[in-house]
Amino acid sequence: MNKILPVAVSAVALVALSACGSSSAATPGASGGAAGGKAIVMGFSQVGAESGWRTANTKSVQESAKSAGVELKFSDAQQKQENQIKAIRSYIQQKVDVIAFSPVVETGWDTVLLEAKRANIPVILTDRAVDSEDKTLYKTFLGSDFIAEGKKAGDWLVKDSQGKSEVDVVELQGTTGAAPAIDRKEGFAEAIKAAPQIKVIASQTGDFTRSGGKQVMEAFLKSNPKIDVVYAHNDDMGLGAIEAIEAAGKVPGKDIKIITVDAVHDGMQALADGKINYIVECSPLLGDQLMDLAKKVVAGESVPERVVTEETAFTQEQAKAALPQRKY
Repeated sequence: MNKILPVAVSAVALVALSACGSSSAATPGASGGAAGGKAIVMGFSQVGAESGWRTANTKSVQESAKSAGVELKFSDAQQKQENQIKAIRSYIQQKVDVIAFSPVVETGWDTVLLEAKRANIPVILTDRAVDSEDKTLYKTFLGSDFIAEGKKAGDWLVKDSQGKSEVDVVELQGTTGAAPAIDRKEGFAEAIKAAPQIKVIASQTGDFTRSGGKQVMEAFLKSNPKIDVVYAHNDDMGLGAIEAIEAAGKVPGKDIKIITVDAVHDGMQALADGKINYIVECSPLLGDQLMDLAKKVVAGESVPERVVTEETAFTQEQAKAALPQRKY
């Protein structure tokens, strides 16, 4: 009996331990990349809710996490870097399995990302990149090629401007220091080099918001008597510009042509209505890919350093055809 009792107690303890593991926060259907078969816990810091694109992106991440059985700890940075840094440090303290975030700006992340690395918590960048020489601070960057997006916008304008002697463009930039603002500007500038008649006569940030786009466009219209084209770094700023153009008694899409980036529903509707002339797509539906990458990095699997989303661009007729099945 003295020999049998310890074995029996050990067996009971083992069963109890197994029961504790099975009663974790894992949702039904979770693949369980974290230790002990528990659900992966992801800390996700979102830029904010500045646009229709961002709202769709948030919804995609939240729904995909639920479907994948990933426990999501979500924070809204309200477009402030200090809020994101605070959120990331909170996730480190909570010992989450993986951190994902869409950085407000490109620079100033090395310190907090080094803290995550020292805590052995892998980091995934989504939608936006960071400017850091140390590529070991994050596992992968999932998102669009913003330079290519800007180039697509510029290529369309070059083709549309053939035969014209002068085309004056105003540019509504995204948030100062943000990767998409920097890269979309760069790609557009590179493309229009092929057409010296195209000149960017004014460029200012509208902070990726509709109200910002409207306010900046109002100022542009007052200070520039001749504007042929608006290039907006996202749909929301372009939609704000439409309001300002109409208030000034001009016809958007005709008197002033408009090119935007994103292809959210409101932008696509404006394109279908002829108020926008061309939209370059930037898909916000990154949730499924993000959850797949999260499971792989938590499991210690290797992933590509860069995962580019597949996207297209739309003319008016293409927008009309795509709208009925549009998910965002």
